[in-house]
Amino acid sequence: MSMTLAAPPPTSGETPVRSTDFGTTVFDVVAPTTGPHRRGPESAFDVCHVGVVLRALLFVHGVMAIGMVFGATTFANWLALTAAGASVALPGVLIWLLVVCALKAQLTRAPLPLQWLVVIALGAVAALGASQLILAVVPDAASAGLASLLGAGPALAGAAMAAAIFQWLRLLAQATLPAETTARLAELQSRIRPHFLFNTLNTALTLVRLDPGKAEGVLEDLAELFRVAITESTESVSLGEEVDLAQRYLDIEQIRFGSRLHVTWELDAQAASARVPPLLLQPLVENAVRHGVEPSPEGGVIRIRTKVKLGRAVLSIANSVPKEPSRPGHGMALKNVRERLRLMHDVAAQFEMRQDKDVFRVQIVVPL
Repeated sequence: MSMTLAAPPPTSGETPVRSTDFGTTVFDVVAPTTGPHRRGPESAFDVCHVGVVLRALLFVHGVMAIGMVFGATTFANWLALTAAGASVALPGVLIWLLVVCALKAQLTRAPLPLQWLVVIALGAVAALGASQLILAVVPDAASAGLASLLGAGPALAGAAMAAAIFQWLRLLAQATLPAETTARLAELQSRIRPHFLFNTLNTALTLVRLDPGKAEGVLEDLAELFRVAITESTESVSLGEEVDLAQRYLDIEQIRFGSRLHVTWELDAQAASARVPPLLLQPLVENAVRHGVEPSPEGGVIRIRTKVKLGRAVLSIANSVPKEPSRPGHGMALKNVRERLRLMHDVAAQFEMRQDKDVFRVQIVVPL
């Protein structure tokens, strides 16, 4: 229950504001306006993401394989050259990505010409260093027809690949959500809003009838839920904000179910800064209430946990499964959450759901 704050007396020269005898609500507070969350890296040097690593490896290996066509005399010779080239390309790309990631803070503050110089030089050095693996593995590399993989060739190729990847990362960092992605996010958000608002309003109305004394707190929580539901669909929110919203929703449901609903929170403060689509957690806890608590006369248990693991935020929602299962739904909420995560974070996000005996679990992993 929140307290109602009295308005301060008007100062000299101010026009008194007539009170409506109602306390302040969340709608009296103007939320700060934020721009749409950018897809992909926030910096051209933000390369420590799974999607960036995979695309960089595929790009370099693809270009290398195409280039080997012009030096091969037979298909078998092309396969041999491509395999040898991959032994240089794979460690070279990984070394370049690791060094750029480690120097991210310093490179971001450097002037653009220096950024280009460092990136290209690192590409040449990484490729040249990786090419020495050929000498270690194949001492007679030149006589084996692999002379093109030695000398200055790898350094020039590494510099060119580094320049191409850096330019792609710069364009990716500068680009906002494409129009079709924005439209798709808006569509998915519009699907979940009416369902969410309808269920929440029905819950609040039921609670007002059961316990009018708790109506004020319920309606304040409901007002906050509505405020979040009508925010701009292309904006991202922090995981901490989603947790706060889910806590408000479960507070309402706690009054409704009483001792039948047992909620456990295990929250890691370091995970709160991760960016996620709005209304990501609430539909999942609503599913847990609907399918894990409501059908069971004894009630059920819901556990929400956040933690940081390997530089990523992990969110898990687990609920007990009643002996008599509820009527199966259409799975709209789960599909909606999965697709919105994919649109915002691409392959850097993970979404898993499984049932282990009498516990149903959903786990989400997003980058920090």
